[in-house]
Amino acid sequence: MAHAVELHPVTVTVSPVRRLLQLVGGLALYGTSLAMMTRAGLGLSPWDVLHEGVTKRTGLTFGMVIGISSVAVLALWIPLRQRPGIGTVLNVLVISVTVDLVRLVLPDQHALGAQIPLLLGGVVLNGLATAAYVGARLGPGPRDGLMTGLSTRTGWSVRLVRTGIEVTVLAAGWLLGGTVGLGTVLYALAIGPLTQAFLPFVVWRYERPGS
Repeated sequence: MAHAVELHPVTVTVSPVRRLLQLVGGLALYGTSLAMMTRAGLGLSPWDVLHEGVTKRTGLTFGMVIGISSVAVLALWIPLRQRPGIGTVLNVLVISVTVDLVRLVLPDQHALGAQIPLLLGGVVLNGLATAAYVGARLGPGPRDGLMTGLSTRTGWSVRLVRTGIEVTVLAAGWLLGGTVGLGTVLYALAIGPLTQAFLPFVVWRYERPGS
């Protein structure tokens, strides 16, 4: 569930446990941010427009749909010869569970005075969460791996592949009844810069001996 961003490592690796905690915490925050944006009701990211559309058609929970779609995307990794990491597996599990738990206690909002702050908070939190789990460097999310794998196999740029995928899932989600609106546009414009701004504070690197 993440985005193509440049990694500029500025912190040092001190403990695999701390990296794992950062990964899990980032994924939990990511699930929380998705729940916030769904309850704001002002528009979602392209993939989540699809998830919401499927939720409306099937009656499954939002988290269940995220989990099922993540597994389906992972199946596409096989011909692309992409290799998952622990972060890939936890991405599926933690986000799916967290988004449903937060949605259980956070009701839908119908007044703009509540919807707009919830949307803005969700987008900013999503940027921080994305930076946190990408910065842990313990394996890409299912959709990230699909994007980079297709880019490698086709020779097309990551930007072009990402745009093609997101336009496709957005259109499919909209046809299924997913919410497209202000939040969709805001997310598209803000998530890259936000993630890049947070990354220097959370990304890990390996420190060479003597450095």
